[in-house]
Amino acid sequence: MNIANKLTVSRMILIPFILFFMLPLPYCETCAFSGFIVSAPGRVIAIVLFILAAMTDLFDGMLARKQGLVSNFGKLVDPIADKLLVLSVFTAFAQLGRISTYVIVLIAAREFIVTGIRLVGVEHGLVIAASWFGKIKTVFQIITLSTLMFEPIIVQWIDPGLPFLGYGQPWTIPGDILVAVTLLITVFSGLDYWLKNKVLLASALDV
Repeated sequence: MNIANKLTVSRMILIPFILFFMLPLPYCETCAFSGFIVSAPGRVIAIVLFILAAMTDLFDGMLARKQGLVSNFGKLVDPIADKLLVLSVFTAFAQLGRISTYVIVLIAAREFIVTGIRLVGVEHGLVIAASWFGKIKTVFQIITLSTLMFEPIIVQWIDPGLPFLGYGQPWTIPGDILVAVTLLITVFSGLDYWLKNKVLLASALDV
């Protein structure tokens, strides 16, 4: 396995550690460690791990192209690693009550559809790499998640009287706007995949 693919795999390995420092322990919300998690120091650790995971997405592609390490493994697994990272952290925010479950459903639906298109491509001997629209979608998702992760720290710094995760309007407006924009880009990027591969899908349905 080359270095680019190792970076891709490391992104998936980091996901449970990010969630560990984002979500209180189940059935132990009053434990001392759970209190640490829903505080600025705990969130900072989660942010650092998330940024490291996001950086692997940048560097694995750069290394693959620069050093000629582009492989079918990377083309298939890299988008899967992106989906796991994004969906996991979005789901964590849904559990924390920051975003609606509908956001998760729409993002997951788009990802399942695109994955299905890729599987059809594999059956026809094609490896469908991520499009530029898809990469823009990923960038917006990372920016949105980073903003949501920093949000309670910034809010508490502005107004120390507010609880760490209990803030409301107008503090949530910038994050809400980013979530809405990211959701639109996510949906349209899925439509872009479908339009670009509708001939492939039509041929698969005729088989």
